[in-house]
Amino acid sequence: MMSELDYHHIVVTDDTAAGIASSDLQPILQKLLTALETREKYMRRSLQRFPRRTAQVLRTVSGEPWSVEQDIQPEFTCYPEDMLQALSTEDIPEDLPYSFEIRNGIITLLDSAGNLYTPGKLHYPDLSEYKEDLKTLLAIISNGPLKTYCSQRLKILSSKFHLHLLVNEKKEFIDLQVASHSDFYNVAKVDTHIHAAACMNQKKFLEFICKTYKRDSGRVVQEIDGKKTTLGQLFQCLNLTPENLDIDALNMRADRETFQRFDRFNEKYNPVGANELRALYLKTNNYINGEYFAELVKEYAESLDDSTNQFAELRLSIYGSRLTEWKELADWFFHQKVCSPKLRWMIQVPRIYNVFHKLNKIKSFEEMLDNLFRPIFEATLWPQKHKSLHLFLKHVTAFDSVDDESKTDEGFFPQLPLPADWTTKKNPPYSYYQYYMYSNITVLNHLRRERGMNTFLFRPHCGEAGSHTHLVDGFLTADNISHGLRLKKDPALQYLYYLAQIPIAMSPLSNNCLFLEYGQSPFYQLFQTGLVLSLSTDDPLLFHFTKEPLIEEYAVAAQFWKLTTCDMCEIARNSVKQSGLSHKEKQKFLGEDYLKDGPEGNDMQRSNVSQIRIAFRFESWNQELKILGQVGKQ
Repeated sequence: MMSELDYHHIVVTDDTAAGIASSDLQPILQKLLTALETREKYMRRSLQRFPRRTAQVLRTVSGEPWSVEQDIQPEFTCYPEDMLQALSTEDIPEDLPYSFEIRNGIITLLDSAGNLYTPGKLHYPDLSEYKEDLKTLLAIISNGPLKTYCSQRLKILSSKFHLHLLVNEKKEFIDLQVASHSDFYNVAKVDTHIHAAACMNQKKFLEFICKTYKRDSGRVVQEIDGKKTTLGQLFQCLNLTPENLDIDALNMRADRETFQRFDRFNEKYNPVGANELRALYLKTNNYINGEYFAELVKEYAESLDDSTNQFAELRLSIYGSRLTEWKELADWFFHQKVCSPKLRWMIQVPRIYNVFHKLNKIKSFEEMLDNLFRPIFEATLWPQKHKSLHLFLKHVTAFDSVDDESKTDEGFFPQLPLPADWTTKKNPPYSYYQYYMYSNITVLNHLRRERGMNTFLFRPHCGEAGSHTHLVDGFLTADNISHGLRLKKDPALQYLYYLAQIPIAMSPLSNNCLFLEYGQSPFYQLFQTGLVLSLSTDDPLLFHFTKEPLIEEYAVAAQFWKLTTCDMCEIARNSVKQSGLSHKEKQKFLGEDYLKDGPEGNDMQRSNVSQIRIAFRFESWNQELKILGQVGKQ
């Protein structure tokens, strides 16, 4: 327990006001409480996570009772020891006599009589309420005195961390030595942000291309307008041979020419600049049914087996251009047996409605939403009719929203049409995508929880570039986010993300090639403050050189910011907590009581994070919440 630990506690007395006039303090704290209450509302409605301690403070201020039973935790599938069991079609639930339709962009459930059906405690998301909450939060973080207060609190937190290291770093190191066979290489780590199409490094990808050419040069791999093409003929058309193909010719490394150029970055996914090779090797839906891509993913999974307790959450794309996308992806997963205890799966939805509209594949944004969500609602209501998709969804942990955030948009506040009326070629703004993604995931989660199925988190790319309002959307709708670079420039949002302990998957090496040079990354500053950060690779194929890209990510960060073993183990622990591993697996790696916010929820023998560090982090966070709660009651 914290009281039993022998270390120097960092206590700052009379720091409540942090340089703020007492007359301004109460309104500031009330605004912070309002923001946290708003996030809690959205997390509870969508069955996503919200920290116990923050919820307790909010209940204390409001005078409402709180109990541990109020905790809402997502339900993830626990993989069986035998991977064949993970692909078993036995024990599939029976179909339900319900139906559904899409209304104003959100799936609405209907009972057998055609009446509105609301599973569990589902509160159908309301667009006008979301707009008002968004406006309220933007007004809160724009308040001058509040920004000053938050900036001061963040400086105090960072200073506390520096002082803690000065007086306790040696004690932390001694504490770590107690845990045998539990060094940084052995503790559990999860790559919380990695795209499946770029999970391997370039050397491995090049070797695989050469191997398939020698093995399958006579195999038909493509058919266009009835004309079939073998792999050898395809290489011949591209003037390629294994002898002249090297990593430089592959040209898939993100470098100076991709900085601030997301369009060039996307082109790097094409080996030797050929979209045909991308479709053949990095797609699930092609003439050979994604066989090569499945082989690459399996080889990547095998490489994780060589690394002790290392996992990855691979992202696969669903575009919303066709209703058949989900079935094709599920069939690929099932028939290619792309299943591993080291892998979890996320679905990323690119925000490219305008591209499909221009190609006449969809007529409205509602049609795109229907293509995205109708198949998975069908598989949830009628799993007997959609066995492969039902099985695949058991292995999916979350949804992601991806694209270039630096593109300017008008936000949610102009009078925007409903999805059915959004028929222009213009792409909807970021907030518009986030609201409708969140709303449909919310309905889906309540239905699946009622059926005893796993639920999903919303974990979008957020704050990588563009407007800081994206981070407000993330604060409202996302369980956790990827990147979060823009927090650096908004102290109010940064402090709110800290109070709510919203996990952030950061990828400094990726950012270095796209939006922010490594030395300007806010990673270490946010880490010192106490935000829940994990390190992730994003796209090893484009950014990394070694066989273990996640270790490479940690190694570069450790060298640049002089991270200690305790620092790296804390980041690894954050990645496990943030991830879609099952509760059973998290208990194995973090201890039986990992859900508890304090140091008693940590098992140092397993996570190798010093109990002293955990206690310090909890003390600092708890002090901020106490200030919020005590003054909020005045």
